[in-house]
Amino acid sequence: MKTFSAKAEQVERKWYIIDADNQVVGRVAEKAAVLLRGKHKAIFTTHVDTGDHVIVINAEKAVFTGKKEIQKEYMSYSGYIGGHHSETAKSRRGRHPELIIEGAVKGMIPHNRLGRTILGKLHVYKGSKHPHEAQAPAPLKLK
Repeated sequence: MKTFSAKAEQVERKWYIIDADNQVVGRVAEKAAVLLRGKHKAIFTTHVDTGDHVIVINAEKAVFTGKKEIQKEYMSYSGYIGGHHSETAKSRRGRHPELIIEGAVKGMIPHNRLGRTILGKLHVYKGSKHPHEAQAPAPLKLK
């Protein structure tokens, strides 16, 4: 018996849509990361992109538990002197709410070339409209 290894060009990719309205950010990100990586499939192979496309809508309506909305801080550093910037989750939600979900998912996938490829299949939108109707995404319910 030989070990099965999936090939990226032979993987059948589906489209899923997750509504983040009144859902916890971490749970939405965890479900999206599993679907993007392909871990829900029987043909999952660690070094091959076997995942599906994921659309997350209503990103501005996703919630944090506890006091994370005001206490959680996002930090960025440009590499230059004085290039350190911090902002709270509340200010980031007001400025660019898609970054909250994208950052959470990015932390849950591999930090290498494969992870960058996988992130290209994540589509996050702050409202309920998205331009992927032609792909007929299957709605996904979170528990």
